[in-house]
Amino acid sequence: MLDILIKNGKIIDGSGKPWFFGDIGIKSKCIVDIGNLDVDAEVVINANKKCVCPGFIDVHSHSDLMVLKKAGRDIKIRQGVTSEVVGNCGFSPAPTLDVNISGLINFIEPIIGNNREKTVWKTTGEYINELKSSDLPNNIGVLMGNGALRIGVKGFEKSVVTADEFKQIEYFIEEGLDAGALGLSLGLMYAPENFYKTDELISICKILNKYSAILTSHIRGEGNSLIPSIKEVLTIAEKTDIPLEISHIKAAGKSNWGNVDVVMDMIERARDRGVQVTCDIYPYTAGSSTLASLFPPGILEGGFHKAAERLKDSNIRSLVLKELSEEQDTWDNLVCSTGWDSVYISSVFKDDNKFYIGHSILELAQNYGIDPAQFALNLYIKDEGQTGIIFFHMSDSDVEKLIKWEYTMIASDSIYKTKGKPHPRLYGTFPRVFSHYVREKKILSLEEAVRKATSFPAEKFKLNKRGLIKIGYTADIAIFDPDSIYDMATYDEPEQYPAGIEYVLLGGKIVYRYDKALPTDSRWGEVLVRNY
Repeated sequence: MLDILIKNGKIIDGSGKPWFFGDIGIKSKCIVDIGNLDVDAEVVINANKKCVCPGFIDVHSHSDLMVLKKAGRDIKIRQGVTSEVVGNCGFSPAPTLDVNISGLINFIEPIIGNNREKTVWKTTGEYINELKSSDLPNNIGVLMGNGALRIGVKGFEKSVVTADEFKQIEYFIEEGLDAGALGLSLGLMYAPENFYKTDELISICKILNKYSAILTSHIRGEGNSLIPSIKEVLTIAEKTDIPLEISHIKAAGKSNWGNVDVVMDMIERARDRGVQVTCDIYPYTAGSSTLASLFPPGILEGGFHKAAERLKDSNIRSLVLKELSEEQDTWDNLVCSTGWDSVYISSVFKDDNKFYIGHSILELAQNYGIDPAQFALNLYIKDEGQTGIIFFHMSDSDVEKLIKWEYTMIASDSIYKTKGKPHPRLYGTFPRVFSHYVREKKILSLEEAVRKATSFPAEKFKLNKRGLIKIGYTADIAIFDPDSIYDMATYDEPEQYPAGIEYVLLGGKIVYRYDKALPTDSRWGEVLVRNY
């Protein structure tokens, strides 16, 4: 007898091939039969000609600590997401030496938050063991953040990595990969990781080669320096012969819109040379990061708290204001071309600043009768450098080109905030792809949209027996109505669950159904490891 029988489904198997009607038999976590099945099962789900596909795989999220909490644990499952990869953009809660624990906490809090019980771990293995012993809401794959790694070894110092420091970095990377980490993530836009030279990064990334581990990268700049930043990570991948995933690919800032054509050509030529490069993208024209990400990188040397103290110095403040007022050669000054009216406060650290949430920097500055750059620096100081922002800096046409491109997979880049309004991508990314780009815009077929969210990421991140409706594969499955799936989350009201997701199965267990509340504290999620 089967555990679960899914009947009458419009099966989209994840491969990109045309859908077909059929039934799916599930037993002991696995798909055991596909076809026109007439067998007994403990539970029968009538899909009623709705889409039945593999559970979605979110390869770029910042849920490192959220998955250890009770609050918000169903946000991804209710989108049909059964697996996600954390540790992106150089941010991760491990590893660190004892002396740099507080520095690492200060570094990661604006992006991945904190945890009342524990926020950082000394090794990646310790963090992975924490995940394994927890009741995970979905499957979690772990990347080591290269920014966190640098801080864990040498703090926020700008100097070149010494031989002894490199040995410690090498130890931490190998320890994490041996413990089951999928690979390493770069966050080259953020201090102190942006202090690295390309040659240093090549030396670090060579360690990944013998493990066949993946490198993901938030590139050095997505605005004026987009082209050289893409060239840099392609060079790193080519010289180290490792698979590369370029994170949340985009052209940021009005003056750079259209440059995605150049980028796509660069990537395709690199692939022709044998570079294993792909990209991920979220289906929105606004990004989400920290207020600090808009400032000159040099001001952040020493950490966010030191930067706040430094900005109290009138001479330093004047220099920063001057840099913010004009285009720069050494860093991407996105607000110069896009404007402070495109920067909205999404979260704050201090309760006294909560009334700023949801308003643009320009609007708030005008209310106080001061220059918006001055207001931004004042807020940075008041909020101890931990203010979150939503930044409208991409064009619809660029996003559409990249969504359609065969080398992009879907990801949320979601940041979970307890004090503020998160980006709607936290609640709406995957349903939005199907409602906006499949049903409304008709840019993607159903089959291709499913492939970009399932088998493509599973193959790239080497996730064993996931991402396909196939006999012998894990029964991570989403069932949705293609005519009614819709992302309800908006920028004004982002904390809204989507419509149209009917069932979600995780490891052969029903973890969500639209018409019945289910327990959320059962341990069904697993830690994902590479399939060597």
